[in-house]
Amino acid sequence: MKHTLLVVSVLLGSATSMATESPKYEVLKRYDGFEVRRYAAYVVAETEVQAERSEAGNAAFGRLAGYIFGGNSGSTKIAMTAPVTQSQRIAMTTPVTQQASGPSTWVVQFSMPSAFTLETLPQPKDARVTLRPVPARVVAVVRYSGTWSEANYREHLDALVAGLTKHGLVAKGEPIWARYDPPYTPWFLRTNEIQLELVSAPPQ
Repeated sequence: MKHTLLVVSVLLGSATSMATESPKYEVLKRYDGFEVRRYAAYVVAETEVQAERSEAGNAAFGRLAGYIFGGNSGSTKIAMTAPVTQSQRIAMTTPVTQQASGPSTWVVQFSMPSAFTLETLPQPKDARVTLRPVPARVVAVVRYSGTWSEANYREHLDALVAGLTKHGLVAKGEPIWARYDPPYTPWFLRTNEIQLELVSAPPQ
């Protein structure tokens, strides 16, 4: 595990300097504690892992980093973007905060630079890595700093769900956990997000 964390730290640290691009979005509306964004369509490289939520990123990172650092049909180096996202591969329960904890299947994703399309991206050599288009969508987002602990995650997910309920907004799908910084970034400087796709955009 220590070796895995070291590899992740080095790769993320070097990638951070290249992470000049994130999926494009516009802010549709700001509420107290969260905002609603409309994301443009983009493509992701993703992989599934069976792990605890806090360990899924470590388990998946090597596969995805291998793809963007040349482990593909063209031996092409692909710039890493931010954030790294993960979501649980289960149907959402009601409410979302009642999803089971413990080992489960997680989907971890790197978004691909906008210069690439699904057709122009090289194919992964690792069969566990797949490419997939993500359609344009409307997403509610809470941004927070601090540790990647389960308690911190749950606190902000609860707050986001409560905010959606208060304003009559309806979510669908699984929560997406987004991390923008490498593991060695001090906890108080980290940028994290939890995202929930909405059924429809909020009234203006």
